Amino acid sequence: MRFAGTDDYVATEDLMVAVNAAIALERPLLVKGEPGTGKTELARQVAGALGLPLIEWNIKSTTKAQQGLYEYDAVSRLRDSQLGDERVRDVRNYIRPGKLWEAFTAPGKVVLLIDEIDKADIEFPNDLLQELDRMEFHVYETGETIRARHRPIVIITSNNEKDLPDAFLRRCFFHYIRFPDMDTMKRIVDVHFPGLKPALIHAALTRFFEIRETPGLKKKPSTSEVLDWIRLLVAEDLDPADLRAGPANALPRLHGALLKNEQDVHLFERLAFLARRQGG
Repeated sequence: MRFAGTDDYVATEDLMVAVNAAIALERPLLVKGEPGTGKTELARQVAGALGLPLIEWNIKSTTKAQQGLYEYDAVSRLRDSQLGDERVRDVRNYIRPGKLWEAFTAPGKVVLLIDEIDKADIEFPNDLLQELDRMEFHVYETGETIRARHRPIVIITSNNEKDLPDAFLRRCFFHYIRFPDMDTMKRIVDVHFPGLKPALIHAALTRFFEIRETPGLKKKPSTSEVLDWIRLLVAEDLDPADLRAGPANALPRLHGALLKNEQDVHLFERLAFLARRQGG
């Protein structure tokens, strides 16, 4: 069972090595990288390439580790007992399995995505150590132990918003998705927009990387944003010459796809103003 990329996802050699190493070691794969570099999509592509179902657990700031195991609805059970409902005789009626439970009891091997783990409380990763290590957990209300029938392929993503505990990191295989270079980005664009004129792709990506390297930029545009931008360029039928930076167009054409806050827009407006002054 090896991942070799897909027709819809450009995976670098080191990323494929990381995925296959995590599968061989039966360790969670912890993937970090800038937002928009394809971390979440990686899990979907791995599942598709290996022909496995995907279970997604999207983490929020309020998510607790226990929710991944199961939740016991004591309030509903109390209400039903007051109403004389026969369901109260079986506590299982009030236990809602979580995503780990679903992955552990699946009839076959699955890919489990724990997406953006760094959004949760700092204790969240540590609270899952034993369950991810032993591939089992105890249900106190019923006294049963839920064990993985087939060890899932676990892919965990992080945007580096906060540091993860060392004890958690020791149990993972780690990979950082570097931002694509020009050649890799051309391959990514070609996957999403086959048949585009090379001159347009070259002009667009040259301008894009110039924008990313502009000193003082607060938020660098990501891969997903350059794809949106190129889609707009094609829709507007812009000429490659229209994309070159100059005194008249220091602010990128259709910049709303790339610049996502007013500070960065003002930065390019100031650069345009300075370029016009120097040119005049």
